[in-house]
Amino acid sequence: MKHWFLGAAAIVALAPGLAAAQSVERVPSGVLVTPAEGAAKRVRVLVYGEDSFRVTASPAEELKLPTSLMVVAKPHGDYSVTEANGMVTVKAARASAEIRLRDGHVQFRDAAGTVVLGETQRGFTPVSVENKPFVATHQQFNRGTDEGFYGLGQHQYRQMNYNGQDVELAQHNMDIAVPFLVSTRNYGLLWDNNSITRFGNPRPYDHVGQGLKVTSGGKPGWKAEYFLDGKPAVTRQEAFIDYQFIKDQANWPAAAKAKTVASANAGQNTAGVVVGKQNVVWTGTIHPEATGVHKFRLYSSSYIKVFADNKLVYDSWRVNWNPWFENIDLPMTKGKAVNLRIEWEPNAGYLALFHSDPLPKQDRNSLWMSSEVGHSIDYYFVGGRNMDDVIAGYRDLTGKASMMPKWAYGFWQSRQRYETQDQLVGVVREYRSRQIPLDNIVQDWFYWPEDQWGSHDFDKKRFPDPDKMVDDVHKMNARIMISVWPKFYPNTDNAKELAAKGYLYRGNLDAREKDWVGPGYENTDYDPYAPEARQIYFRQVREKLVSKGFDAWWMDATEPDIHSNLSIDQRKERMGPTAIGPGAELFNSFPLVHADGFAEGLRKAEPNKRPFILTRSGFAGTQRASSALWSGDVAARWEDFRDQISAGVNLSMSGIPNWTHDIGGFSVEERYTKQLPEAVPEWRELNLRWFQFGAFSPLFRSHGETPFREIYEIAKGDPAMYDSMLWYNKLRYRLLPYIYTVGADTHFKDGTIMRGLVMDFPQDRRVWNIDDEYLFGPSLLIAPVTAFQARTRSVYLPAGTGWYALESGRFYKGGQTITAEAPRERMPVFVRAGAIVPTGPDIQYTAQNQGGPLVLHVYTGADGQFSIYEDDGTSRDYEKGRFARIPVRWNDASGTLTLGTREGRYPAMPDRRTISVRFYGPGSAMPLSFEAGVQAVVYQGKQIVIRRP
Repeated sequence: MKHWFLGAAAIVALAPGLAAAQSVERVPSGVLVTPAEGAAKRVRVLVYGEDSFRVTASPAEELKLPTSLMVVAKPHGDYSVTEANGMVTVKAARASAEIRLRDGHVQFRDAAGTVVLGETQRGFTPVSVENKPFVATHQQFNRGTDEGFYGLGQHQYRQMNYNGQDVELAQHNMDIAVPFLVSTRNYGLLWDNNSITRFGNPRPYDHVGQGLKVTSGGKPGWKAEYFLDGKPAVTRQEAFIDYQFIKDQANWPAAAKAKTVASANAGQNTAGVVVGKQNVVWTGTIHPEATGVHKFRLYSSSYIKVFADNKLVYDSWRVNWNPWFENIDLPMTKGKAVNLRIEWEPNAGYLALFHSDPLPKQDRNSLWMSSEVGHSIDYYFVGGRNMDDVIAGYRDLTGKASMMPKWAYGFWQSRQRYETQDQLVGVVREYRSRQIPLDNIVQDWFYWPEDQWGSHDFDKKRFPDPDKMVDDVHKMNARIMISVWPKFYPNTDNAKELAAKGYLYRGNLDAREKDWVGPGYENTDYDPYAPEARQIYFRQVREKLVSKGFDAWWMDATEPDIHSNLSIDQRKERMGPTAIGPGAELFNSFPLVHADGFAEGLRKAEPNKRPFILTRSGFAGTQRASSALWSGDVAARWEDFRDQISAGVNLSMSGIPNWTHDIGGFSVEERYTKQLPEAVPEWRELNLRWFQFGAFSPLFRSHGETPFREIYEIAKGDPAMYDSMLWYNKLRYRLLPYIYTVGADTHFKDGTIMRGLVMDFPQDRRVWNIDDEYLFGPSLLIAPVTAFQARTRSVYLPAGTGWYALESGRFYKGGQTITAEAPRERMPVFVRAGAIVPTGPDIQYTAQNQGGPLVLHVYTGADGQFSIYEDDGTSRDYEKGRFARIPVRWNDASGTLTLGTREGRYPAMPDRRTISVRFYGPGSAMPLSFEAGVQAVVYQGKQIVIRRP
């Protein structure tokens, strides 16, 4: 055995019998191996701390990679290098990487010496982008594994555990690409590639009819029947169904075209609104050539139904300017035909159907990453003792989660959109007069003059005094967020300044593409990859908007959505070339560099104010940019509501803790916008159930198109609904001591607010695939109700602990499924045994009565602890250690609760706090109450012990 200690770089000759590798070279922080065979010419492994490594496998002899946009850490940490049995081992404090000398394949062991991740096949395919050479890459790991995989960003396909799934990472209005995943084996993998990337099957899906054979009436292809106003217009054979993008609309048969008029929706790009009723029906027999689960991806908008052998397998609606994918899995047998029927009401919409054959089981159940454009395979192994450890390791690499202001965890009211200054201020005034808690109001897009997008000016007719608007909101103890886009009309002074330096993308302008506003205006986005462009962009915003005192920044369409419903190739072309490379190479990274630049500008412009950015898209590292994410322009449908749960949990498990969604859904069907009498009960119930879920989301925010979403508007004429929304709103504010601590812990302790059950109960295999429950912080289990007229729901309570129903106090043993009561006005919530949940006074905004009394709710049956975090809520003084914690410990055996000595302090900290305790036990069901509990004490920072009566 050879043992190489830290020291100068060297080329090490191999021991006799190990000449398969040409050389092993010591490099700073690791080793560089030249394998004798295999796809990679060089494999480098570098140490990043106690249990993290970077692996770079290059198809060329030189390792020339651009600076990572995701990773901000540098190689560091003690390690040793040894060589034996055809392997070179790089050992750090709590993990090791082993490189096989023959072919450069790498595997990783945890602190106990167990192999947790190992490479199998890898490959490189030369590609040319903008006449520059690149490679497409793929790397497979852990072939045939049974572990659970989580993270990968936000994908609204109701996928929780990704083992066995396919996931495409490509930024979209409702899809957020984060190429980081965490495993139940307590490691993470960060795939450092900015292009479109796939988890699972590396091969893109084919149109049904390209790979999977389709026949109808004995002829190849689909039978397509087009109807206008119920009458047959065209019948023809079609090889495959492809109306996916704007360019594909040219395929529409002329005799089946309906008249369209401009859309009244001033919200997104749209093809227009159809006059008259249009329908298409495709029928075909598919002929599988493999047995197993066949995976289909349906890209659609408008009303769509899919039938397999006359069984309905998909039924949904999506607004036409925002089509997206849905997964359909069909088990099929080789040689056994299946009849498909697709019924569509296009209304100038989009549709395409794709398919992938079953993979061999060993490949299907593997960790497989592939990217379209790159220089090398480049990834990071992140070790840990548990999933929280792994997420902490991801943030060590990509940046700490920013500390959000306290008011961000209050209630947000928004609308698409407040058309005037008086409207916006009037909403805040109404909330205050009704005593409905509120912290934030949002001015969405189009406050500028119609032809001045990107000017950051206000239309003086509608917003005559924006400085006063901001001041009026502040005087009512609320905050105001404003929408800013990366988009510009070329006639604006701001666009001209950027264009003069080459910092506007030209593709959209050269195509003379117009948007949906008024008569339509030519437009484009700026190039944030140039540092000077980011500085100019922020300075323009600072001069016009930051100077007015706005508190938060809504960065919309940051995928970037330069023009909706372009093909992927057109999107790549129009978002480049950038200052640092082709658009295809950087496809997923725009939202990160854009937010990074804006956050940096805010920190310099307002050095002691915590920035807050809400951005529609993100990437690995977004958490460092003072940014929260939201799930885009989702439809107001029950199935879309349900999809938010796994989407939010997996985004959170991607290391980005602050996330939200449009309560009630953004895009609304006509039956709801017109408030048809038969639809009103469902509309109200959908919004109420979504609101209940919102109260237990990291950020609590109502937003959407017509009907108006203000509590007093949407619940008008429904007192029970109004009371329920008010109850959940007030509950959120009561829970602020708990919520703000959990939020602070994302920064100080690398915590996660919205937690997959697998994070806390990995040994309970039953929780691995649960996609409609989650933990809100360490203590609360949330079970949203996502079906119309459901008044109960099945809830699985994880094993290993006991659980209390939040409202009733009833106790349940873990490891069982119960039927929980769920009246329309209430959602099942459970509290973990051993939890200490602090609640505060009844307040109207987060800064009110900050020294008010606390009630500690102690759920007995297990030991527990909680460290209540407090600071001034808005400044960056926490970075200087100006904050305080009250440590609380519950000893179940002795029945004692200890309020520990206060840790730290900050200016204006209340020195005295009235604290009381409410104890909950398995033997009696004590209903939830916020009244003072037993043994109220005045806490002055010294230890106090309270014994349970």
